[in-house]
Amino acid sequence: MLNIALPKGRLGDQVYELLDSVGYACRDIYLDNRQLVFKNAETGVRYFLVKPSDVAIYVEHGAADVGIVGKDILLESGADVYELLDLGLGRCRVCVAGPQGYREEPERRLRVATKFVNIAKGYYASINREIEIIKLNGSIELAPILGLSDVIVDIVESGKTLQENNLQVLTEIVPISARFIANKAAYKFKESEIATMLDKLSAKIILKNN
Repeated sequence: MLNIALPKGRLGDQVYELLDSVGYACRDIYLDNRQLVFKNAETGVRYFLVKPSDVAIYVEHGAADVGIVGKDILLESGADVYELLDLGLGRCRVCVAGPQGYREEPERRLRVATKFVNIAKGYYASINREIEIIKLNGSIELAPILGLSDVIVDIVESGKTLQENNLQVLTEIVPISARFIANKAAYKFKESEIATMLDKLSAKIILKNN
């Protein structure tokens, strides 16, 4: 069995449909229950439904052989896994955003609210900017509105939420999409199975993009 960590939610649904389309179906996954593990002996796969932010952890520690995870989570966690393929799903970007008309004061330490602490630190270190990180887990847009921070570092999709809160993108840090990852040991001992899946996914993506 090839053990696959699948993120719960909308991205997970898209990824499962992609895997299904290249021969890795597991129909029980559509059952209306709270089951978290699904397997199909015929296709040789076992799916684990996990929280998106935990996918890389399951793969890194060998509970899953492969998984699908957002690039933002890979960058933030620093997980020691192989990143094999950009699936092109869930495209968005990690950005610095601030109030409309915001002007930075270079001589003052910048207050940055975010849940992506490592990404924010890495970006500002790359431009030699002194910052104070304010770690938040949700409603990041509130921070500059209420004066808790000067700017935020967060995921931006359409930008509609920013606009509705009188905020704007100031800088794009990195584009984000779903990535196919593998456990390093599994990649060695299940090389044939993983390579076959990788080839099928690659071919499907190439066909889709042409």
